Amino acid sequence: MSIHREAQCRGPYGGDGGRPAGTDCSDPAVFEVARYDRTPLLVCPVHLGPALLVADRVLWPPVIRLIGRVPDLQR
Repeated sequence: MSIHREAQCRGPYGGDGGRPAGTDCSDPAVFEVARYDRTPLLVCPVHLGPALLVADRVLWPPVIRLIGRVPDLQR
């Protein structure tokens, strides 16, 4: 899980490139959502649900991997 520690959230629309419209979240990515014919979408917990509903080319049923941990999570 450590390879994506610096990854930033790209949700909820999953734009590609530098900082395209709709990817203004600067939280760390915690989940990776598989997409058809595109790179996986890295999202924070807040944008996981919306990304599954509106991101481009998300597989269905969804394939979601945990790639990080939420910082400062209380048990």
